[in-house]
Amino acid sequence: MSKKIVVVYFSGYGHTRKMAESVAQGAAATLLAVDGEGNLPEGGWETLNAADAIIFGAPTYMGSVPWQYKKFIDASSKPWFTQQWKDKIAAGFTNSASMNGDKLSTLHYLFTLSQQHSMIWVGTGIMPSNSKAATRNDVNYVASFSGAMASTPSDASADEMLPGDLETARLFGERVASVTARFSA
Repeated sequence: MSKKIVVVYFSGYGHTRKMAESVAQGAAATLLAVDGEGNLPEGGWETLNAADAIIFGAPTYMGSVPWQYKKFIDASSKPWFTQQWKDKIAAGFTNSASMNGDKLSTLHYLFTLSQQHSMIWVGTGIMPSNSKAATRNDVNYVASFSGAMASTPSDASADEMLPGDLETARLFGERVASVTARFSA
């Protein structure tokens, strides 16, 4: 039986959208975009409530999620109150311009959200590319275990994102789909 996986994301400049597409490709997931005003499209809450897994994605702005995504997160207090997302699989990803960029605090924020909703968090399951032979285009070069991370220079377009970061996102999506299938079998 196929599991319903939703990638709910916000993208200010297109980079996180491109990453969300890669995650969704790997997970065979539905994409659900938070708009520029922090709102979900019509039927968005119902889509999330019906999902077996929710993958959260947001760029890292000033060490956390942008206000648009925060607005969506705050609005999730309604499904939280009735524990609509309890025992669903959860995961997260982020992108920022710097190699570090405090992306981990964004992933921690998304992890905390998932725990408040009584969800089950899935990390990348991807070993880092951390040898002397590693190149910037290798899978998981940014070396994250908590969720997928990408680094895109501030003057690079979304089309200039590194294939290694996008492949990391795709493999991360595959992992979430695999865990979702195993967990809810």
